[in-house]
Amino acid sequence: MFAWFKTKTKFPSVVVAQIKALKAHPNADKLQLVEVSDGHNDLEIVCGAWNIKVGDKVPLALIGAKLPNGLEIKEATIRGVKSAGMLCAVDELGLGSDHSGILILKSNAKLGESIDKYL
Repeated sequence: MFAWFKTKTKFPSVVVAQIKALKAHPNADKLQLVEVSDGHNDLEIVCGAWNIKVGDKVPLALIGAKLPNGLEIKEATIRGVKSAGMLCAVDELGLGSDHSGILILKSNAKLGESIDKYL
């Protein structure tokens, strides 16, 4: 599907999610609060990327996910707001060097599907 992705992933805890709402972070001008759905749960994620909009489908690293750079996703409080995971850019998934924003998936991506299966 994505010919430019040369690395196979093994991320059962990174799934397709859809952005339901965006709002300003109450304590940080450079962050926003993103409400996402993985098809089963609605979660709030604190995010510093601004290339996303309501309706986009994106990779969501759930709590417990381990990314290629060794980062383990944990529930975190960022500037006073709990974040229940992380939206991922290409480089964070080890699929290239692009860190210009969150990876936007095709609109037909199935919510809750693992990124491994999607790719």
